[in-house]
Formats: sequence, C-alpha cells, structure tokens
Amino acid sequence: MATPAELTHLKARNSTGALYTLLCLSLTGIGTGLTQVRVFLPDLAVWIHGVTWLSGHVILAFGLLQWFVLLHECGHGVLFKSRFLNTWVGHLSGFFCFIPFRAWATIHNAHHKWTGWQDLDPTTAALVPRELGTGERLLMNFCWKFWVPAFSVLYRVSNFWNPGRLSKVVLRGSGKARLLANAVILLVLYGLILWFVGPLEVLLAIGLGTVLSLVMLDPIMISQHSHIPLENSHGDDVKAFKPRDQEVYTRSLRFPDWFSTAILLHFDAHELHHIYPHIPGYRLREIDYEPMNEAHWLKWILAARSMPAETLLFKNRNDTGSSV
Repeated sequence: MATPAELTHLKARNSTGALYTLLCLSLTGIGTGLTQVRVFLPDLAVWIHGVTWLSGHVILAFGLLQWFVLLHECGHGVLFKSRFLNTWVGHLSGFFCFIPFRAWATIHNAHHKWTGWQDLDPTTAALVPRELGTGERLLMNFCWKFWVPAFSVLYRVSNFWNPGRLSKVVLRGSGKARLLANAVILLVLYGLILWFVGPLEVLLAIGLGTVLSLVMLDPIMISQHSHIPLENSHGDDVKAFKPRDQEVYTRSLRFPDWFSTAILLHFDAHELHHIYPHIPGYRLREIDYEPMNEAHWLKWILAARSMPAETLLFKNRNDTGSSV
C-alpha cells in the first residue's frame, strides 16, 4: 500500500473541478429546462410533452446525484486546488442537495475521524444494535424492499438538520453561529423559490428528478459501512483509527467505468477514499491498489435488496453469515 507521501502528485486541479461543475450545471439546467417544455402540436402534444418531461427528470436525477458527490469533494477541499472555489461550489452543491455545506463538512469530517467506531461516528451512531419497535421495523423494511428512498432523506435530516447532533460535534459558539447562518440562508432561499414560483410548479419541475436521485443514492450510501462488523466503544475512551486502518470497516461498489468517472468522480471507490481522504476522487483510480471489500454494484444491490432492512442495517456479516 502506497503511503500518502508517495502519492503527493495526485493533487486537485482547478480545471478538472471546473469541468465537473460545468457538467453538473449542464445536467441540472438541461433536465430542469426539459421539464418546462410546452409542446404546441395538437396531435402529438400530450405524448411528446410526457416523454420530454420524463427525460428531463431522468437527466436532472443524474445532475442531483452528482451535486451530492461535488458536495462531498468540496467538503474535503479536493474538488479544486483553490480553497475559495471549494468553499463556494460546496455551498452551491449544498443548495441543490438540501444540505447546508458547513453542516456537511462538520459531520463528514467527524465521520472520517471516527470511522470504525459505530457509536462515535455521527453517521452510524443511530445504527447501533438495539431493540426495534414493530412499526419501525415494518416501515424500514417496506421502504427498502420497494425502493422508497427514506434512508437518504433520514440521512440528511438526522445528520445535517439536527441541532442536537451538530452541537455534539461543534463545541465553539462561533462555529455554531456559522452553522445556523448557513441553514437559515438555505431555508430563506427555498422559501423564496416556493413563494415566487409556487409549490406545484416546483414539484412538477424537480420533484420526480429529486426522488430518482435519492433512489440512486440510497444503496450507494447504505453500502459504504452497513452490514460490516464495526467496533463499539461502549462509552470507553478510545483512539480513532488511522485512515490506513479504516479499509476493513468500509465497502466499495464497482460501477461501470463511465458512470464511476463521469457522474460519481469515483465516489464508489470508498475504501481508497478512506485510506487517502485528501486525494481527489477523480484521481483515486490512478492508485495501484485492489480494495479488500469491493463488490460489483448490481450483485451487491440485488443481494442487499433481498435482505430485510433491519438485518442489513442493524446486524453484520458475523451475525448473518452473509457475504453482503
């Protein structure tokens, strides 16, 4: 395994970051534009408008998925070489992802620090094994089985719009003030859009595309650390695992090269990302290393979808004997 010092040539490039940002803006603009097309051909109007509207939402879904990836890269400061560009594109990405950028950076940095410790990592703490209520089990199993993207929604709300969780990570008052300001500005912007455009028009323009993007994101996010044996501190004073030791607690999904490169910026190479968190995602595949937990995307998703959510999320391979 190469050391970070041996990979210092794998740096972020402003030109590459700008190219991906332009691609993301294009997908978002084209997709949203197509959902707004009005056709004036009496005989074919309904059919053409329906196909155009649906195509727009599919394109928009890919754009929104990529905004999430750009948010992730900007949070690490590796989409661009420029810190200024990472910050501002990070805020732009957060707007499209419904996630305040400062909250994202705060929680995600804590995630990387505590990966492997399920109860200390703020993104996995809710999945510490516990007794589940009947309604809770039925709801999560239903959503997972029928591709209802409840988990991506809960991931956003419980981590990045949760004052209680954020206050545990950010101790300084100035940091909390910046988090609050970022969240308030986003809410005001969303409110103004709904006011001037109208809730129904907004729903028709981006509703389906947003849902489709969440449907795509759900298995990607769940795959990264779920059903893998993790440690629990049980309240003891423990040390964080170093990045090179986090691979065992992480899973990668191998998507087709075009999708991994053009849309995900190799966000699917999650083990490499945890080992080398300061290397841009779009350069991770340049590292000569075979991850230990990488799985074929379709095989893993199909196998995981055949498993109840309560088992996938609250148990691990040691409990079930599954290869998922």
